[in-house]
Amino acid sequence: MSRRIIPVADLSTAPVIAGPTQTPSGVLHDALARPLRDLRISVTDRCNFRCVYCMPRAVFDKDYAFLPHSALLSFEEIERLAQLFVAHGVEKIRLTGGEPLLRKNLEFLIDRLARLTTPAGRPLDLTLTTNGSLLARKARSLKDAGLTRVTVSLDALDDALIRRMNDADFAVADVLDGIAAAHAVGLAPLKVNMVVKRGTNDGEIVAMARHFKGTGAVLRFIEYMDVGTSNGWNMTEVLPSAEVVSRIAEHFPLVPLEAHSAAETAQRWGYVDGGGEIGVISSVTRAFCGACTRARLSTEGKLYLCLFASTGHDLRALLRGAASDAEIATAIAEIWQGRSDRYSQLRGSQPADPGEPGGRRVEMSYIGG
Repeated sequence: MSRRIIPVADLSTAPVIAGPTQTPSGVLHDALARPLRDLRISVTDRCNFRCVYCMPRAVFDKDYAFLPHSALLSFEEIERLAQLFVAHGVEKIRLTGGEPLLRKNLEFLIDRLARLTTPAGRPLDLTLTTNGSLLARKARSLKDAGLTRVTVSLDALDDALIRRMNDADFAVADVLDGIAAAHAVGLAPLKVNMVVKRGTNDGEIVAMARHFKGTGAVLRFIEYMDVGTSNGWNMTEVLPSAEVVSRIAEHFPLVPLEAHSAAETAQRWGYVDGGGEIGVISSVTRAFCGACTRARLSTEGKLYLCLFASTGHDLRALLRGAASDAEIATAIAEIWQGRSDRYSQLRGSQPADPGEPGGRRVEMSYIGG
């Protein structure tokens, strides 16, 4: 039997700087007038889970060739790029993976990034997304290094189900211990993300709401997305966020809340009795491309302008090719100013075809969610 190989990334080359040097002004807009405000940095392509919707074991098996350490951006390179993105207007940095806590000495990077400030002198919102398996032992050191808060992925409370979904024999208790540790050291407000897949874990929606109601954690339900090509995505497995809200409201009355900002991805709902709130991220049924302010930096230094992108821009080549800060800042500006991505809005009328050249989307495990 031939083995199925699914590449996680493209083979893009270094950006070519086309115009004069652009000095960062703290404000940078794309072709659709969307500002650059958020940067998501993947610090590793490795993960200790094999979740069926992200890194299925059939693809990411024991023989899978992950990136060698030399290919990864060093902490110094990440810090240098982060400084340039902040100069262009980034106010929030999220560290992702893979599983970011697998990156050795990650606290050293957090300490470096926590020292950065916006052009107005404000500290960054520095956060991290994790599967929670290592959080209990890492929470204190992350907080001490300067991390602001964390988002933990948890798709069920039923132990047998969660073990099937993560396909790595990690128990729910491991993740809950990590959440408790994060609360204890003040990594707050803490968010818990649940990817809802119809027919797999949608029976856990109310149980999850019940468990986290009143705890101070914000539980967010994410529609199962067509990211990459390895997860076998099918629209029939998408449970619309409206139905999630309806199911919860049958048990716990909800009231809609205003968004914190126009770029917020989640629609907010509060419990009528004051027991906190939930969020729903409707990336399939209610696209929010029009307010997207996010750029994504891959583990090996490629800049992606959309979670559903098929090509990236190789900033590592500039870093290791002796480009100056001014030249790299200009490259970032030119890339963002040319951005017109709005895949989710166009999904229905112009679906990407993974079988066509340029249509294969980057895997979520490579650039983070």
